Amino acid sequence: MEFKVGDVVVYPHHGAAVIEAIEQRERGGQVVDYLVLQINQSDLTVRVPAKNAELVGVRDVVGEEGLQKVFSVLRETDVEEAGNWSRRYKANQERLASGDVNKVAEVVRDLWRRDQDRGLSAGEKRMLAKARQVLVGELALAKNVDEAKSDDLLAQIDATIERHRALKIEDEPEKKPVEDIDLDDINFDDDED
Repeated sequence: MEFKVGDVVVYPHHGAAVIEAIEQRERGGQVVDYLVLQINQSDLTVRVPAKNAELVGVRDVVGEEGLQKVFSVLRETDVEEAGNWSRRYKANQERLASGDVNKVAEVVRDLWRRDQDRGLSAGEKRMLAKARQVLVGELALAKNVDEAKSDDLLAQIDATIERHRALKIEDEPEKKPVEDIDLDDINFDDDED
């Protein structure tokens, strides 16, 4: 992939960035080209060796087909998540670090749903805010709208998902509460009578 000054790209963990310059620096006796990335949503400037840019996850902004996939990921309802907090947190960190917009969308979807169902730890709340910021920034660039409009779009998707989940719960047959189960109905023996 060929990068040039002025290109808008996505950098993992930070989202949308503009290539401000391409600098040459001496490293280990060799001259190396570096992309100077100005992150859109902060004052952060990142320098990435140009030859390793794709390896670290620098990529173009998602196109229309990619956007449809992102929306599809956000709408998925039956998703399994890692069991305990530390595994879930690590899995989400890895997905964010990948730089893949669909994996970022998975993090937003899973953490948002968990927040609605059970609440999030402080660390997961920060992770959700960061993932959402990255996703909103990319959606804004892909749709060519400002971030406020992109955030509204994501909120509408969240509301649609919540309505869909509520309808799905209403359609499920009523489950018998645990305290109403008759223990005589349960076979505790391994052998069949």
